Amino acid sequence: MAYSSSTRDFVALADLHPNLARPNVIGVVIGKTDVRGFPDRKNIGSERYTFSFTIRDSPTYFINVNSWGREEYIRSLSESFRVGDCVTIENPLVQSKEAEREEKFNPVTPSCYKLLLSENHSVVKTSSCYEMDTKLLSLLHLPVKDPQDYYSLGDIIANGQSLDGRILNVLAAVMSVGEPKYFMTSDKRKGQRCEVKLYDETEMSFPIVCWDNESIQLAQSWIPRETVIFASDVRINFDKFRNCMTATVISKTIITTNPVETIVDVYTVGQLKEKALQSDGKLEPVYGILYGYISTLDIDDNASKVIRNRCSICRFLVNEMSNTCTFCSDISSDSKSTFASFDILVDLTDHTGTLCSCYLSDCVAEETLGCTVHEFLTLTEDKTTALKWQLLLERSKIYFKVTLSPSWRTGLKVNVLSCKLADPIEASQSLLGKEIGNKRLHYMA
Repeated sequence: MAYSSSTRDFVALADLHPNLARPNVIGVVIGKTDVRGFPDRKNIGSERYTFSFTIRDSPTYFINVNSWGREEYIRSLSESFRVGDCVTIENPLVQSKEAEREEKFNPVTPSCYKLLLSENHSVVKTSSCYEMDTKLLSLLHLPVKDPQDYYSLGDIIANGQSLDGRILNVLAAVMSVGEPKYFMTSDKRKGQRCEVKLYDETEMSFPIVCWDNESIQLAQSWIPRETVIFASDVRINFDKFRNCMTATVISKTIITTNPVETIVDVYTVGQLKEKALQSDGKLEPVYGILYGYISTLDIDDNASKVIRNRCSICRFLVNEMSNTCTFCSDISSDSKSTFASFDILVDLTDHTGTLCSCYLSDCVAEETLGCTVHEFLTLTEDKTTALKWQLLLERSKIYFKVTLSPSWRTGLKVNVLSCKLADPIEASQSLLGKEIGNKRLHYMA
């Protein structure tokens, strides 16, 4: 199998083998380490530099990529892309990996190979996921491990020091993201640290610590009380100083933001409204799947109504009048910048009713519409209208988060986490199952 583009063919990661001549691959970056230097045994007194990253091109396949070379080359290459970017790699060396040794410090992958980059022979290019294949972006929301294989925060605390040093998976929501703290080590190397507080239905505050720039930068994009993460292969430790259990992001760790695969409960609109009525004003966030369709999508009226500026540091919407962020206002305005982002209100409908004014925003909106904000702004009015009708009233599989919000006009705040065309058989079976379940409840009553 190969992916085609207007300029070249890409070999699927699953089809790589050492005998391929000058292969080209494409993938979305799902993990990345910081640049490190090591003494060069061939040139005494000098150093070689390295960093690694992991790319994915399908739900089932991803591979580790290693690069070694001069400091200038390695640092320049590392700074050219981040986790979440799409990269193309021309002419990497495909090499068999020593799984037991290499996976001790690198992410565990399904491939029996790894890719090596050469400064003289390999080329890495960063490009928009939308220029290549919009399907790549959705891979960022698929955990690399079994989405049901994780410890709750309560389980970690209950097991206590028996888990000290263990590597395991965690699924939790973000409570708060601390400011990065910078320091100098005893051997004069620069270091950094950032602590994130997580919570779930079993525990309201659990620390996970990031020590590398890549994970710290990723954490700065998380939105407190909205972002959910699936962190695979984090290290659990007992912190003697604080007398508590903690998690640490390590070089093996891959973090999936807002992982839709961990959401399995299916709801109808009617069930969600009933759940809210019965909650007595104390509804915990509900994550689920809705088989329905977008019934209102006003994207062809006025672009200013669907595009707003976000803070590049915390990703919160900024004040439209002052173009400043009030959430991280303690940070110097000189270091702030904003970026344009979708912020669309849509209505979601199924056979039981309608959820009005649901948020379809940021990257999820780009994925749903199939275009970036920049690309959207270049569309003519006719093309914008055509895009609208391409999405309206199409049976979709919609992942969502619902919270009670008395200040919101409907009383429910709904965030769309993913919206894709539904498989007709899957949607029908789900609907049939709901109807049978409702009838059973009716008979039991």
